[in-house]
Amino acid sequence: MSQNGQTGHNGTTPAPGAGAEQQLRRSLGFRDLVVYGLLFIAPMAPVGVFGTLDAKSHGAVALVYLVATVAMAFTAFSYAQMVRVVPQAGSVFAYARAGLGNGAGFIAGWMAMLDYVLIPAVAYLFSGIAMEALVPEVSRWVWTAIAVVVTTLLNLWGVRTAARVGFLVLAMEIVVLVVFVITAIVVLAQDGAERDWLSPLSGDGTQGAFALSAVVGAVSVAVLSYLGFDAIATFAEEVTGGSAKVARALLFCLALAGVLFVAQTYLVALLEPVSSAQLAAEPERQGSAFYDAVDASVGTWLHDLVAVSKAIGAAFAALAGQAAAGRLLFAMGRDRRLPGALSRTDSGVPRVALLVSAVITMAAAVWAARRDDGLDHLVSVVDVGALTAFTLLHASVVGWFVVRRGGGGAVRWVRHLLVPVLGAAITVAVIVEASGTAQVVGAIWLAVGLAVLAAQWRGRRDAERAGV
Repeated sequence: MSQNGQTGHNGTTPAPGAGAEQQLRRSLGFRDLVVYGLLFIAPMAPVGVFGTLDAKSHGAVALVYLVATVAMAFTAFSYAQMVRVVPQAGSVFAYARAGLGNGAGFIAGWMAMLDYVLIPAVAYLFSGIAMEALVPEVSRWVWTAIAVVVTTLLNLWGVRTAARVGFLVLAMEIVVLVVFVITAIVVLAQDGAERDWLSPLSGDGTQGAFALSAVVGAVSVAVLSYLGFDAIATFAEEVTGGSAKVARALLFCLALAGVLFVAQTYLVALLEPVSSAQLAAEPERQGSAFYDAVDASVGTWLHDLVAVSKAIGAAFAALAGQAAAGRLLFAMGRDRRLPGALSRTDSGVPRVALLVSAVITMAAAVWAARRDDGLDHLVSVVDVGALTAFTLLHASVVGWFVVRRGGGGAVRWVRHLLVPVLGAAITVAVIVEASGTAQVVGAIWLAVGLAVLAAQWRGRRDAERAGV
C-alpha cells in the first residue's frame, strides 16, 4: 500500500505520477513472462562461448554453467524480493529508488540502459552475421536492419501479440535443442565419448589437475549468458494475477536456463575432439568450437539447423530486449527522470519509448554490423552496465527491508541481508574480471549519468526557489 493508502489494480501500488494515459495494459500470464525471459537469454546461448569457456575452465565447462546458475540465483532472488513490494515497469530503476532513494534509482536505471538498449543491438548483429553466412549475397547490415524493423513492428502491435509470436520462435529453438540433445545421445551411445564422461564436471586433464581458480575465472564469462532473464521484471505492470507471478517466473526462467545450459555443454564437451589445452593454445578455434564438434560427430546438417535457429532466435531475443528497454524508458519518463514524452501510451502500449529504443538500437546495430570489430565493442559496453545495475538491486533489498524497514515486517536476515550481500559480491567480482575497455566505457557512462543527475537536481532546486 502506498503512503496515501491507495492501491492499483490487483492490489499493486500505482506508479508515482501515473495518469490514465500512462498506464500499461495487463494482458500477460506466467507463460508469457517465461517466454520473454527465455527469448532474451536464448536457450542455446552457450553455442558462441563454449570454446572460450572450455579453454578457460580446463574442460570443466558444464561445471562452469552449474556454478554460474547458482551465482545468478542470488540476483534472481533479489529481483523476486523487490518485484513483490515494488511491482512497477521500471524494474531495477524502481527498486533502487524505493530502497536507496531517487538519486540511486536514476543511476540504476541509467546503467541498466546500457544493458536493455544495447543487448538487443548485439542480438540483432548476431542475427545479421548468421543470415549473411546463409545468404552471403546480402550484407550483414541489411539483414540486421530488417530484423530491427520486423521485431519493432511486432512490439508496437502490442505486448500480447509479440509474446504469441515469440512463443512460436521459442518453441522452434527448443525443438532444435531437443534434436541436438537426442542426436548427441545417440552418437555417444553408438561411438562413445571423445573425452572422459566426467570431464565436463571435473576437467579433461590436458592443462593439469582440476583448478578451482580456472572454473571461477570462466564463471565470470558464463554469467553473461544469463543477462536478460531480469527483463521479466519490467513487465510487472502488464501481468495478470499480481507480482507474485513475476517473482515465480524470474526464478523458474533462471532455473530452466541453467538446466538447458548445463545439459548442452555437457554433451558437446563429450563430443569435442579437440582438448581444452589445444583450444587455449589456438584461440582462433574457440568461436567455432561448438559447431566444429557437431560437424565432426554428427554432420553439417545439424550445424546448419543450429545456425538457422540461432539467426531467428537472436532476432527475437532482441525483440524481448527491445520490449524491456521500452518499459525502462517509459518508467523513467513517467518519473520525469527522462523526457516525459517517453511515458505516453497508445492503447496500453508505450510506443514512443519503444520507437526511441528501436532507433538507438538500430543505429548501434547497423554501425557495428559495418565494422569488423563492431561485435567486440558492443559486447564490452553492455556487460558492465547490467552488472552495475544488479549490484544496486542487491543494495536496494538491504535498503528497503533492513534500513528502511519497508512493509513494517520483521527483518529476515538471510533473505534480506545475507543473500543480497553475497549477490553483490558476485556481481562486483565479475565487474573486476571484465575487460579494461568494458570498465572504462562503464565508468564514462556512469560519469555522464552522475552529471545528468546533478543537472536535474540543480534544476529542481532552482525551480523550488523560484516558487515554480
